[in-house]
Amino acid sequence: MRGFLVALLFCFIFCSPSYAIKIGLQTDVHRTYIGASEKANIIDGNTDQVIHTMEKMKGYDFKPSGKHIAVKINGSFYTVPTDNLVIKTLPDAYICVKNTWYKGYLIILNNNGKLTVINDVDIENYIKGVVPAEMPKNWELEAYKAQAVAARSYAMANMGKRAANGYDLNDKPADQAYRGASAETEMTRQAVDETKGIVLICNNEIIPAFYCSAAGGQTKTAQEVWHKDLAYIKSVPSYDEDVKRNGHGVGMSQHGANNMAKNGYSFYQILQHFYANIQFAKLKPQYME
Repeated sequence: MRGFLVALLFCFIFCSPSYAIKIGLQTDVHRTYIGASEKANIIDGNTDQVIHTMEKMKGYDFKPSGKHIAVKINGSFYTVPTDNLVIKTLPDAYICVKNTWYKGYLIILNNNGKLTVINDVDIENYIKGVVPAEMPKNWELEAYKAQAVAARSYAMANMGKRAANGYDLNDKPADQAYRGASAETEMTRQAVDETKGIVLICNNEIIPAFYCSAAGGQTKTAQEVWHKDLAYIKSVPSYDEDVKRNGHGVGMSQHGANNMAKNGYSFYQILQHFYANIQFAKLKPQYME
């Protein structure tokens, strides 16, 4: 146990990160409606010129206009001669789209006559919107912590996965479910804060820490599911026999993690159980903005 603790301390000497990730919220839509909790600037993303200042708690309508983007102001649409708009508000304020509040800022792109809406947000605030979207309310804190580390690792390992669409990941479960600041709870925020920057590594690389809802008693190897071996994936008891299998069964079982947490296991122990050949580390300074 002493050697294990020394290894953890060695890995955790790096500075805490503040790294941005781009999450696709809407892709190829004909219209989007956006508001902000405080005043926000609509900026031409190509020139950095401020186009208009949005009033707080007021919805604004955006739509494609040829190759450009039009915004409805005081009842009339005005075309901005750009295919890239950025909406920025105060650091502690929120931006609303799809009836959901988000931290960070929004990017609106006109791609071939349709709009793509992207949330540009730092990695920790992103994970705060993932954990409560991926796990139910009132679960164990250590399970939330395990989820935070797995989700952070998955995100960092998959940066640029959706680059063809202009963002890193989307907000769907196929990447990771993400519901912004609207989904946060006090306990899920605590879990993210107490694991800030922690990721899983194998062979000195951050791993895409796959997870599923329930594995039905035993997790599967990557070979069984995807016909390839991954050094950090193993088949282990999933401690979720009380739940019907749901998902690919690879990596951490979320229900299993919660059951382990109920029995006093820490997030370190939960993650070490579900993944093989891993170490814990914090993101290095080059990941800082």
